[in-house]
Amino acid sequence: MSDAASSADHASGSSRKTTVRLRERPHAQVLIIGGGINGVGTFRDLALQGVQVALVERGDYCQGASGASSHMIHGGIRYLENGELRLVQEAVHERNGLIKIAPHYVKPLMTTIPIFSTFSGLLAVPLRFLTHKKQGKPKERGAFLIKVGLTLYDWFSRAGGTVPRHQFKGRTKSLEELPDLNPAVKYTATYFDGSVHNPERLTLDLLNEAETTNSQARAGNYLAVEGIDESGLQLRDQLTGEEFAFTADLVVNVTGAWVDQTDEILGSPSRFMGGTKGSHIVLDSPELLRACHGRQLFFEHTDGRIVLIYPMLDRVLVGTTDIDAEIADEIVCTDEEITYFFDLIKHVFPAIKVTRDDIVYTFAGVRPLPRHDATQPGFVSRDYRIEHRELAVAGKTVPILSLVGGKFTTFRALSEHLTNDILKILGHRRTVSTADLPIGGGKNFPLTDTDVQEWIRQHTSEGLDAARVGVLLTRYGTRATEVIDYLKAGEDHILQSTPELSLREIDLMVQREQIGHLVDVLIRRTSLAFRGLVTPELLAELGDALSGPLGWDAARVAQEIRLAEDVLGRLHGVQVHSSIPDNTQSQVPGGTAAPTVAHFLRTAENTI
Repeated sequence: MSDAASSADHASGSSRKTTVRLRERPHAQVLIIGGGINGVGTFRDLALQGVQVALVERGDYCQGASGASSHMIHGGIRYLENGELRLVQEAVHERNGLIKIAPHYVKPLMTTIPIFSTFSGLLAVPLRFLTHKKQGKPKERGAFLIKVGLTLYDWFSRAGGTVPRHQFKGRTKSLEELPDLNPAVKYTATYFDGSVHNPERLTLDLLNEAETTNSQARAGNYLAVEGIDESGLQLRDQLTGEEFAFTADLVVNVTGAWVDQTDEILGSPSRFMGGTKGSHIVLDSPELLRACHGRQLFFEHTDGRIVLIYPMLDRVLVGTTDIDAEIADEIVCTDEEITYFFDLIKHVFPAIKVTRDDIVYTFAGVRPLPRHDATQPGFVSRDYRIEHRELAVAGKTVPILSLVGGKFTTFRALSEHLTNDILKILGHRRTVSTADLPIGGGKNFPLTDTDVQEWIRQHTSEGLDAARVGVLLTRYGTRATEVIDYLKAGEDHILQSTPELSLREIDLMVQREQIGHLVDVLIRRTSLAFRGLVTPELLAELGDALSGPLGWDAARVAQEIRLAEDVLGRLHGVQVHSSIPDNTQSQVPGGTAAPTVAHFLRTAENTI
């Protein structure tokens, strides 16, 4: 950041509500650094135990790997061959549990594996399982091995199972079910895992529950830990430039692939992490969507890499890669990866034509994996561990816990483990279990299509048609009732550029969901960007709608539109062009110039 931009930030004197809440009481029993699913899950668990807990996230919630996942809640059948039986058992148990406690976001997912050989991998895979050798290239798994793996997988699912057992079919029946499949297929194996279509909103639900349950639980996005000195950890508001010190009895580093960098800032250097990049593309291809017949295709590509073709909403998600990555690099889906994805589609559905014009969104993230040296990325453990060390803060010795690894599926169990460690250090006891506790809008969520339609019918009224109520139920779960009550309490208008947002809903998002930038609404509060529905008209209308509740003037709105265009184009392959000029300068309350567009773009590069 330039000195001029920094000075403008400090001179503004403006404060956000979230920053004020932390600055006015600059101490907590526990400070969590990192607002992904594991950080927020731990924040919720600690809040439920009555702990005075604070959380800070330098970007937006669920902005990193948590929002760049393959949107699966799965036991990890492929981890069996790595001998990670504990992880598979935990993941399957958590998958079954999340389908029950978060049914608004987590659904059973029918998954089919197309198989092109019978005995491939019969020596290589068992050898790797027995010796734990994780080098060399992955080998194709044939029908025999997949059958053994799925049988074991079913066995792990037997306790508290919520999904059917697997089925095996030969070529004839497979092609009857999926006629667009490659005719060279010999078998298909079908089993069930779980999907999460709204990982960002699940994270926000956990956050909301924590703060409404415990008044001593405080969280703030766009708050970065900049360093540490005798007064405590130095926090900086990324939006206003405000800086202040904060102290805690215990610090938890849950920053994913950035754990080592965060430890460095805290003055406790580590070399724990060795993440890999996973990229995805989203296609608007009705032909490919129909070919999937409502199920995920989960299979090995010709190079042995596990990949997927996954119908989601009214689009098709295709992924993923597994490439060693340096987090200093810009994390984007490359042209080479896109070519790879088209090749794998052709491998499974050779007659279906897709082109780059069908891509409506791309995304990539860095998996928070442990340092793995010579181990091939595909064989690196997806399990986690918690590193306990000590940190000198404001003249006191403070425990610091750093999370290494972890996957989205196991966030509840991981958060429980981390919380138990924290409670032990604090000398507290667990008072609430999260194992069977419904998450936010998952409470009393209608479980059948008939029940969903009835719920929508009961909440449909003048000004809120069935389609609008359906969007709200999908977005908030049964918490949509609160949103509907708020919408009805005043004059409201649907946006002209999308029927999926209204002015009062945007106002409520600002109040309850800590909107920092316009792009937050497009990517993490709604699925509009993911589905390729962002237009110049939407950017202009959304900017105008946010300007009132956020106090933005016309120049600031222009900055936010340009930032959204830059983030969507540079990081997600979405080109949206408006007529916003480059040299905009905004005023903030108090009459001082706010950060320039260049400042926001630099901030985005560091956080998004």
